[in-house]
Amino acid sequence: MRRTFAGMPWWVKWVAIPLLVLFVFGGVITSILGALISLVFKLLLFVALVAGLVFVVKKFTGGGTKSSSRDW
Repeated sequence: MRRTFAGMPWWVKWVAIPLLVLFVFGGVITSILGALISLVFKLLLFVALVAGLVFVVKKFTGGGTKSSSRDW
């Protein structure tokens, strides 16, 4: 395999072959990247929603260091 690529010009190794790989496997690559980006977005959205829920519950139930009876 090395001997085959040794005689090739640089543009075949660094331009033509990567373009062929993108042409042949482009759909697979984009679907995998799309799935990964979607998973990361959903994970971040889940974390933000849980943090918001915890904040709202603590705010309305008087949780935390302050007690509502001490404020009066």
